[in-house]
This record gives sequence, C-alpha cells and structure tokens, in this order.
Amino acid sequence: MSQRIKILVVGCGNMGASHAKAYHDMDAFEIVGLVSRGASKEKLNSQLGADYSLFSDYAEALASTNPDAVCISTYPDTHEAYAIMAFEAGAHVFIEKPLADTILGAEKVIDAANKANKKLVVGYILRQHPSWIKFIEVSRTLGYPLVMRMNLNQQSHGYMWDVHRNLMQSLSPIVDCGVHYIDVMCQMTDAKPISVSAIGARLSDDIPADNYNYGQLQIRFDDGSVGWYEAGWGPMISETAFFIKDVIGPKGCVSIVANDAGKAGNSDSVESHTKTESLKVHFADINQENEFIKKDEWIDLNDEPDHQELCNREQRFFLKAIAEDLDLSKSMQDALNSLRIAIACDESVKTGQIMKL
Repeated sequence: MSQRIKILVVGCGNMGASHAKAYHDMDAFEIVGLVSRGASKEKLNSQLGADYSLFSDYAEALASTNPDAVCISTYPDTHEAYAIMAFEAGAHVFIEKPLADTILGAEKVIDAANKANKKLVVGYILRQHPSWIKFIEVSRTLGYPLVMRMNLNQQSHGYMWDVHRNLMQSLSPIVDCGVHYIDVMCQMTDAKPISVSAIGARLSDDIPADNYNYGQLQIRFDDGSVGWYEAGWGPMISETAFFIKDVIGPKGCVSIVANDAGKAGNSDSVESHTKTESLKVHFADINQENEFIKKDEWIDLNDEPDHQELCNREQRFFLKAIAEDLDLSKSMQDALNSLRIAIACDESVKTGQIMKL
C-alpha cells in the first residue's frame, strides 16, 4: 500500500494506548488524532513522545480528521454508535471486543460495515496468539465430545478496580471477558451451541443494582461437548484459582500451564492474561493392565508475545485486511455468535433459566 492509512484512535486507556503505540511504530499508519473524554489522551501523547491532535468529542474528531480508519477502544456502551459513525464517514474500523452491548447493536454494526464496503476487525486478541492457536489445534485432536474448563478471576484493586467498575456500568464480567473464551470453545468444537445456563453474584455495592461482578457460565453443544467459563472482578475475589485452561476429550487432555503468569499478584495484570508458557498434553491410551502407554508431552512455547506484541499483531492483521481486501464475513459472524452466547448467559443469570440458542 503506497499511502499511509490515516487512523483516528478513540479511547486512550489500556487497550487504546497499546493499539496507538502499534500505529505509532508502524510506517503504514499515520495517527491523525487521539480521542478521550478525560486526560488519558494527553498522557498517551506524552508516553508516545508525540504531538498528535487531541479531541474530547468523537464526532468533532471524525469530521475534522477525515480518517481512513478508526480504532475504537472505548466502553462497550459506545461501540455501536461510534462504529456506525465511522462507517458512515467512509472509514474502516478496528473495535475492541465486545462488538456492541446488544445483539441488535452488533448486527447493526456488521450491516453498516457491509453497506460501506469497509473492513471490520474485532479485537479477539487470542486469535493472534500462536500459543492459543496451538492450544486450539491440539484440543481438536482429542476426539469428541470435549470438556472445556476455563476461568479468569481478577482480584482487581487500585486503577484496575476503577476500570472494572466502569465496565460494569454496561456489561458483566462473563460478557466482557467471556466472549474471548466462548470464541475459543466454538473454534475447538466447530459444533452448534444449543443451550446455556449461568449463575452470578453481586458482591459489591459499587456496581449497578442490576449487575454482578462474579459469574459462571455453562454451554452445551450439539456434538455433546460442554464448556464452562468463570469470571470475577473486584478486591474481594480469590486469587487461588484465577487461571484455569483445560480441554478434555476421549483421547486425553491438554492444559495451559502458566507457572509465572499464574502466580499470586498477577490476577489483574493484563500482561499475565495471555501468557501460556507451555502446554501439557496427556494421552488416555492404556494397556491391558489399565496403565498408561504414552508419557505426557510438554510443548514449550517459544513464540510467546507480550501484550504489546499481541496488539502489534492485531494491527498488522488489520492492515493486511485493508491492503489485501480480505473477506472478513466469517470473523464478523463469529464475533456476533460469541456475543449472542455471552448475552444469553447474562440473561440466564438474571432469570435463573436455561436459555436455548
């Protein structure tokens, strides 16, 4: 691509700052503005050693900069409106997950992308992680049905508790975080999800009365596979079981073993959430005495990108999608599907009912 892509960065918190650094360091992109309601844009400008144009109003920034692309890393309740505005302005969109805070909103965003004939990439960061790609690949060799066990409990405090409380103004942890792991489960099975059930608890008066900061969801698939995911946010959450990633099938199991990332004090660290370090593969083969025939296999993962490098890879994919006119219809539908499942789980928490999909 001969011309640099003019990109407007909207939201300058944790993820927005990481994406902005990726654009700042890539010759193919030119940041034309940073947008945030608070002081995070000034802080980010300073961190980058840059003098990018700063805006407090998104609509004004969009009109003023006329970008080729927009990166949206704001709170989920703004995603639908901001993405549609970008498409109507003729820009491609990279948007942090979840795609929107409602199914209808997500469908409207996808429709807007198709109507504008522009690219929509949703920030499913694990799809760019070589270790998670390998985790999914190995899980698919274990036979079916699968049992998928995953959690990410975060004993958040200080700044991260502020972030989580703000997120819970619009979404629960099992929706905001759960879409990642639901997406992973769907890739592992390729089966159709048929029902979900979920439980949740409100453990703090600092969040809306109709929301909860602990949740656990369960999914059934039409091939007999089942999966669960657990997520809790807040200073009261235990750190003793915040990093569980296991998949079990008839032929054995595979587990992510994150010895360093799983240590105490790391549960609210963004850096530790994507760490894998190694995979342990167990084989179920036994002899006539029911003794195991094969030894467990350890797969050491040498390509272990840190959080910033994962964001860099996401943006390289965004660039490739634009430059090579990639067909993103499946990935958009996958993002919609995982959100649909997560929101059904949220409904299950609030109604106490099993939700059919």
